[in-house]
Amino acid sequence: MTAETTSRRAWWIGVVAGMASYIDAAAIVSSGIGLVLYQISFGLTELQFGALSAALTLGVAIGAIVGGRLGDRFGRRSVFVITMAMIVIGSAVLVFSTSFVPLLIGILLVGLGTGADLPVSLATIAEAATDRNRGKLIGFSQILWYGGILATVSISTGVGGMGQLGGQILFAHVGVVALIILLLRLSIPESRVWRDAHTASLSVVSGEDAPVSRLRTILTDRRLAFPFFALLVFYTLVNLAANTTGQFGTYVAVNVVGISVQTNSLINLLTLPVGILLGFWFMRIVDGPRRMAYYAFGAIASTLGLAAPAIFGFSLLTLVLIYVGAAIGGSFAFEAIMKVWTQESFPTLLRASAQGSIIAVARLVAAGVALVTPMLLGAAQLAYGGLAIVVAIGYLVAWFAFRKRPVPAVAAEKTAFSDVA
Repeated sequence: MTAETTSRRAWWIGVVAGMASYIDAAAIVSSGIGLVLYQISFGLTELQFGALSAALTLGVAIGAIVGGRLGDRFGRRSVFVITMAMIVIGSAVLVFSTSFVPLLIGILLVGLGTGADLPVSLATIAEAATDRNRGKLIGFSQILWYGGILATVSISTGVGGMGQLGGQILFAHVGVVALIILLLRLSIPESRVWRDAHTASLSVVSGEDAPVSRLRTILTDRRLAFPFFALLVFYTLVNLAANTTGQFGTYVAVNVVGISVQTNSLINLLTLPVGILLGFWFMRIVDGPRRMAYYAFGAIASTLGLAAPAIFGFSLLTLVLIYVGAAIGGSFAFEAIMKVWTQESFPTLLRASAQGSIIAVARLVAAGVALVTPMLLGAAQLAYGGLAIVVAIGYLVAWFAFRKRPVPAVAAEKTAFSDVA
């Protein structure tokens, strides 16, 4: 197989496996809009509505832990086929539900499937790639995540006034895309890297090398524990800002800044393409020596965006600064770089487990904080000041943990150059 053929194959796997991020974003946005459209038709109480929203977050968190571990133990392919089938079934249940209990079952299936799919799909991408394009391929999954948001928001603009039918269309979109991806994934074989590592672990006499496949190794081996806890702190703290902006951005815009929902939506639609363009730029630089410089730029922009309303008060300008800072920080110093660092930091048989645990903890903490966020926003300037400090701590933890770690592609180039010399 030629290098060009291998590269094309890696990109094919990167797109098909990376659609997990598209589904993740589409499911979250669809549930936020679709459940509101269902609320009147189904007569959902506030308690039931809250339970459905919490069920999705809880499902993603549990799915990430379980799916990551299953992917490391039993292989990538079997897990990412089953999880996509769960999303298809869950979406179908949501489309045809007529009461609370089926809705809860559908939401849980979509959440569990999405959460379990993410770490396994990312590991599949990393293992299909080379040191020269691994960051680029993983970074492309973030573009697909933006695509999931953009497609869902675009659909919602046309069906938002249709009531229950509008919600059914949104959930059907998730299900149809998941079904297409499921069929495409049937053509992807098991990860060769995982297969080799799994075979080696089984052939070792008396489990001599077996600890690399045990979950507790992450916590007991300092070489693994250090990046694991650094990523856990970094992603959990910075995700609080992303979750607050995503869940409560409209609330702040309307109730604190005093603008309309339509104006706030327009600002979001204008900043979303900025995030997509910067995401493509991240793909260009992530495998090169300027990775940390861009990380610092993104971290500073995000922190200053959150600090602006804390210092100058809330206004249309400071609200825009929050969104612009989030777009820059989200591209260079958030989920995409976390995914890259995770794939580079852990051995094959622990890669998905580590990724799943990090995602799960961050989602659970964000869900817990979201419960008290409306009360904290009673003192919005103070709340955003505290949020700026929290994310700054997260950024600093990752900076000190990864600033001196070699970039695999750069290290490979240096080795090749020294061999020639």
